[in-house]
Amino acid sequence: MSISEQPSKLSLPQTNPGIATVLEYLIIKFPLIDAQVWQQRMLDGKVHWHDGSLITAQTLFKPQQRVYYYREVESEPRIPFKEEILFQDQHILVAYKPHFLAVTPGGIYVNECLQNRLRRSTGIEGLQALHRLDRVTAGLVMFSVNPDTRNQYHQLFETRQIHKTYQAIANIKDGENLVGQEWEVKNSIVQSEPRFRMQVAENATASQANSHSLIRCLQQTAQETMQKTKRKALFELNPVTGKTHQLRLHMQTLGWPILNDKYYPQLQPLSADNYSAPLQLLAKELKFIDPITQQPRCFRYDGNLKL
Repeated sequence: MSISEQPSKLSLPQTNPGIATVLEYLIIKFPLIDAQVWQQRMLDGKVHWHDGSLITAQTLFKPQQRVYYYREVESEPRIPFKEEILFQDQHILVAYKPHFLAVTPGGIYVNECLQNRLRRSTGIEGLQALHRLDRVTAGLVMFSVNPDTRNQYHQLFETRQIHKTYQAIANIKDGENLVGQEWEVKNSIVQSEPRFRMQVAENATASQANSHSLIRCLQQTAQETMQKTKRKALFELNPVTGKTHQLRLHMQTLGWPILNDKYYPQLQPLSADNYSAPLQLLAKELKFIDPITQQPRCFRYDGNLKL
């Protein structure tokens, strides 16, 4: 059994969904977790309020109060790739996240995530991710070090004042000459089935678009390599908005789904991670005006995806 070293937290909704206890709400909120699991966690003292007082099976529902609990899984895989701290000061930390490593706890990953690895290596227990990357995406992630300035950096992401640059590799067709070409993609992204997968809404008008990316081709393999392998191209992607799986869907929209994507264009059967074939998507650069110093900042990962 692997138990989280740090608690997860959730805020109870303002409107009571028709239940009496916190336990009832947790059962509704997390349908895949058996009620007996929550009851045992409460008996073990692993569910509590913000002030540390324990929540039991009889504790009444309290609107807008925070509940803290400790995630646990039977077996947690070890991701065999190393993160790297690129920058750290008294306010923020910027790190490179390898493919397959989650940013924060989720699913079968409790302690094996970038945030918890960095908390252990730096000794900063309050370190908190300011944004997310998909587990299968590699690249830069920014963390808050100082709780007193955390909200100011959060606001940069919420108000789209962070300029992000990604790289992606996709297979291309014989005869396509894409280097130097640019595309602007705007469409409406909505939830699909299963829920973790997204899709572009059909028949949505331009005014209904909720996603926007700028994409250009940087390089492509030579024609003669086609006899041995499929031709590939390296793209630079700049998301203007930040919808879930936006870049993966926008590349698919253009006809070049990102190489080794298990979700798009077709959902692949559930299988173990193939460490030799990571999703070819890299969060390469973060640019913004620092809200504390008002000076421009640019963090860039030196590595590149290779054709």
